[in-house]
Amino acid sequence: METGSARWVVLVVRIPPTPSRHRVAVWRELRRIGAVPLGQGGWVVPDVPVFAAGIARVIELAERGEGEVVVLEAAGRGETDTARLAELFTAERQDEWVEFLGDCAKFDAEIDKEIGKGKFTMAELEEEEHSLERLRRWHRDLKARDVFGAPAAPAADIQLKHCTERLDEYTLRVFAALRQM
Repeated sequence: METGSARWVVLVVRIPPTPSRHRVAVWRELRRIGAVPLGQGGWVVPDVPVFAAGIARVIELAERGEGEVVVLEAAGRGETDTARLAELFTAERQDEWVEFLGDCAKFDAEIDKEIGKGKFTMAELEEEEHSLERLRRWHRDLKARDVFGAPAAPAADIQLKHCTERLDEYTLRVFAALRQM
C-alpha cells in the first residue's frame, strides 16, 4: 500500500474503569490487530480489509464492558500527517518483526542444542514442529498486518525459510536415529 493514498480507521474507545478485565480485553485485541495508539483512548489502523474482523471484535468487547467505540474514517490532512501515521504504524510492525527474528534465532539455537545432545526423539521432534508452526502463524499474521512493508520483513521471510530447513534437517536425524533402534 502506498503511504500517500492511505486512508485510516480511527477508533475512539471509552470503557468504564471497572471491572478492568473489559479494558484489558479491548487493549489486548487492539494490540493483536496491530492498532497504533494515538493518545488517551485513540487508536488507528489502515483502512484495509485485513483489519475489519479485529475492529468488529474490539467493538464487541467494548460493548460487553458497557463501553463504546466511535469509529471514524480518516485521511491525513496533508502529506506530512499521512506519512507520520504510516511511520508510526510501520515502526510498530518493525518492532514485531525484530521480535519474530529473535524467536527464529531461539528456534535455531534449540535445534542446535538438541543435535548437540543427540536428542533425536519423536517427542522432541513434535515439540519442535509445534514451535515452527507457531512461528508460521505469527509470520502469517504479521505479514497480513504489515501493509506498508517494514524493513525487517524480508529478513523474516528468509529466517522462517531457514527455520523450516533446520526442522527438515532435524527430522531426518530423528528418523535415522529411530531406524537404528
